[in-house]
Amino acid sequence: MVIKSVNLETVCGVTSKLPENTLPEVAFAGKSNVGKSSLINGLMNRKSYARTSAQPGKTQTINFYNINDALYFVDLPGYGYAKVSASEKAKWGKMIENYLHKSKQLAIIFLLIDIRHVPSANDCQMYEWILSNGYYPVIIATKLDKLKRSQVQKHLKVIREKLDLRGNTPIFPYSALTKQGREEIWEFIDEFVLETEEE
Repeated sequence: MVIKSVNLETVCGVTSKLPENTLPEVAFAGKSNVGKSSLINGLMNRKSYARTSAQPGKTQTINFYNINDALYFVDLPGYGYAKVSASEKAKWGKMIENYLHKSKQLAIIFLLIDIRHVPSANDCQMYEWILSNGYYPVIIATKLDKLKRSQVQKHLKVIREKLDLRGNTPIFPYSALTKQGREEIWEFIDEFVLETEEE
């Protein structure tokens, strides 16, 4: 995908009404410090368009990025950050649930997992939660450059087993540093979102 235009079109807070978009939506969920903004920036070929933050848990909105007037990237609030109050966490959960229930255009949900670590209880909960809302999340294993090449398959196996991934759920290893995995993720989006639209 050649990125010609990127536009942060809508920012939804807790009380905002979700936009009634007509283009397909690709959503990104993940823990606060998993590298979600870095991934979105990498896919959009922008250095710092999606807001990266030194403070995990800062994204408290759902952000809709219009890509080439062809699809939306939807950045969901990060979860699992310890310093956020229980009431704040509950609000974010409600926002995400509301989005999963109400979006008519949601085509794919990518769930981001740090490839270095065993998926946390929060990660497992989010995976099950997305499933229970009727979607099959696709996994992106971030921070690939932090592992030796010889360790990658072992760590991917741990993620697959810990999340108890359904069927042949794809896992895309990704590095924000080297952009390894970017092409494969875009090919997947092209195949499952954009080509379906053209049919």
